[in-house]
Amino acid sequence: METRVAVISIIVEKEESIATLNSILHDYGEYIIGRMGIPYREKNINIISIAVDAPQDKISALSGKIGKLDGISVKTAYSGA
Repeated sequence: METRVAVISIIVEKEESIATLNSILHDYGEYIIGRMGIPYREKNINIISIAVDAPQDKISALSGKIGKLDGISVKTAYSGA
């Protein structure tokens, strides 16, 4: 199956959702290339970037599940190929 490379950008505003977020990311671990998390204490938020290489439907499903979490915003950027 053909895969695409994408970056999923996540902003966490409610700490209560972090455990569920980590569980979802664990479920998709086979597709994750790398992860970077930055706690922004001045604004009381966390900024997370996830690089993935996965089939289009898996990336969409992952982004959709993350986007349904309370207090979390998500956007996905895809490579051209």
